[in-house]
Amino acid sequence: MKLEYRIKAENNGARTGFVKLRGKKFRTPAFLPVATLGSVRALDFRDLREIGVEIIMANTFHLHLKPGDDLVKKLGGLHKFMNFDGVIATDSGGFQVFSLGLGMEHGIGKIADNIFLERMKNITKKEEKWIEIDEEGITFRNPINGSKMRLTPKKSMEIQSNLGSDIIFAFDECTSPLSDKDYTTKALERTHRWAIECLENYDRSQAIFGIVQGGEYKELRIKSAIFISSLDFDGFGIGGSLGKSKKDMLSILEWVVPVLPEEKPRHLLGIGAIEDIFNCVEKGVDMFDCVSPTRWARRGHLYVSPGSGGKIEKKFRIHIKNSQFREDESPIDDFCDCFVCKNYSRAYLHHLFTANELTYFRLSAFHNLYFMIKLMEEIRKAIEGNYFLELKKEWFESWR
Repeated sequence: MKLEYRIKAENNGARTGFVKLRGKKFRTPAFLPVATLGSVRALDFRDLREIGVEIIMANTFHLHLKPGDDLVKKLGGLHKFMNFDGVIATDSGGFQVFSLGLGMEHGIGKIADNIFLERMKNITKKEEKWIEIDEEGITFRNPINGSKMRLTPKKSMEIQSNLGSDIIFAFDECTSPLSDKDYTTKALERTHRWAIECLENYDRSQAIFGIVQGGEYKELRIKSAIFISSLDFDGFGIGGSLGKSKKDMLSILEWVVPVLPEEKPRHLLGIGAIEDIFNCVEKGVDMFDCVSPTRWARRGHLYVSPGSGGKIEKKFRIHIKNSQFREDESPIDDFCDCFVCKNYSRAYLHHLFTANELTYFRLSAFHNLYFMIKLMEEIRKAIEGNYFLELKKEWFESWR
């Protein structure tokens, strides 16, 4: 067996356990920092080790473009190339089908909220998409040099094999929140055919996850969950458009999760807000990946817990640029024991950010990622201790 998943405890729908594969192990629920080009922005392998990162997510499409998966293979695979000895997962390139296609055309992300939909009514010209989809795969315009390139299920499996990742994802078509049911149905049929092709062509030394699609449509989501879970995948990703609100996203999980086998891990692709993690863990999700900790850090948004004034309506973040922090001698978060909070004040981080000092990017990225990894540890302990809902309530209701 390539992948072993063990459930240690369950509490009100949430569950904790661990995944073993290739002599390595990571605990669930798990947050996967995104290392798009083989690097978690502003951090190196020593930082990841100190933070306690057990698994990361790298990007198949972008590593294929730069430096090239053939070169990564020649240099010993992604683990050796980036000097990371933990578990590495790679996505399939399917999200770029969306981000360079309908995502670019519609100017939209995985979830379309009401504010966005209202704004869309006044937009007459949308950005040109960079892809063409057919039944066999996708033709891209290379975002680096504009040349044409081709990505198919077989090619995605070949790239991920060259990268040498531990967990790979089947090639799929990620649709837009604005895609209608007819188009979503056609995309789902393609995704299901491609899933079979991926299973026929993947590297058997790697664990492979199938991806459940179907957009915001209940009938299609359940159909996809039934079909994908009937195939010989080691785990399952829940991907694609997650509706027009966070409520829609939770509804999708309520439809899909009960259909998926309990003995295999479930990964919610591209989601990582703190409130979403609590809500989705409660629905039975085991794994998350998102660029948010380091991206928000670069933009000046630092995570704080309820005890340090973090509020759900503020997404548990402060904006260090604000003048109120200019003379603030307190750490970013009073309850965080990362080396940044132990050694530097909000005032210092405020100075670094406003001065555009490069040191800011490492310190802020370290804190935000440490904060997220420790939150997952706290959630796992709460599930094992049978107080997950109490912990969620503490985060959601404190300091309002």
